[in-house]
Amino acid sequence: MLDRITASLSSLAPAEQRVGKLVLADPRAFARLPVRELAERSQVSKPTVVRFCRSMGYDGLADFKLKLAGSVSEGVPFIHRSVDLDDKTGDVLVKVVDNAVAAFLQYRNAASTSALDRAAAALAETWRQRGRIEFHGAGNSGIVAQDAQHKFFRLGVTSLATSDGHIQVMSATLLGKGDCLVTISNSGRTRDLMDAADIARRNGATTIAITSSGSPLAGSCQIHLAADHPEGYDRYSPMVSRLLHLLIIDVLATSVALRIGSSLQPVLQQMKDNLRAKRYT
Repeated sequence: MLDRITASLSSLAPAEQRVGKLVLADPRAFARLPVRELAERSQVSKPTVVRFCRSMGYDGLADFKLKLAGSVSEGVPFIHRSVDLDDKTGDVLVKVVDNAVAAFLQYRNAASTSALDRAAAALAETWRQRGRIEFHGAGNSGIVAQDAQHKFFRLGVTSLATSDGHIQVMSATLLGKGDCLVTISNSGRTRDLMDAADIARRNGATTIAITSSGSPLAGSCQIHLAADHPEGYDRYSPMVSRLLHLLIIDVLATSVALRIGSSLQPVLQQMKDNLRAKRYT
């Protein structure tokens, strides 16, 4: 959560930047102080404090403080342990698992439930209007896009996944009102993905970005689901980021399934029965 605020600071209005700097200076104090004192310390109005919280993707001050308290809680530390060249297999096992678990706990405490709710509502609305959902990604994120398409087509949603930049641009050109584009990117700076998202948004489609805070892609899409982590990917292929993206897709797919309701259960059961015939007894 603190990483997200740091990354987003430069894109905020000057008054909101002062609130953000106050959070970063002493997050524990910010989580317990009343709005009046927070406004005085950051030299802004009380509505500006609330506006900052909403700019970061939270419902308001209460929601922000709750997530902030969980993020800085000593009970859920985030210690990113990089793999070293002389690590034994046992060391690698512990570090990779610890990094993944810590990233999931950090996301649970810091995730914006309002942003997730907006994204799930938009995806469910696309299902209701019989529109199309597309998942775009490149590299590792392209694999996540394929996983997302696999999860959503089982819900009866017309969905497509692509990692080819030319196909993404052409496909985005065919999207329109009632359709939805979900763009998945670790850096949020891949030109092909941003071009396709811009085209889809101009054509009236709802655009959702699963990417890092403060990135160009995060600012260009209508709904941003922050996927922030301290993983460095200069030495090894991204691991924590990919798992975090997959987790967010799981949350969205489950939320959309709940919105579709009981009509989905017979279809899933029939699908399961049909698949059973494909297995050896």
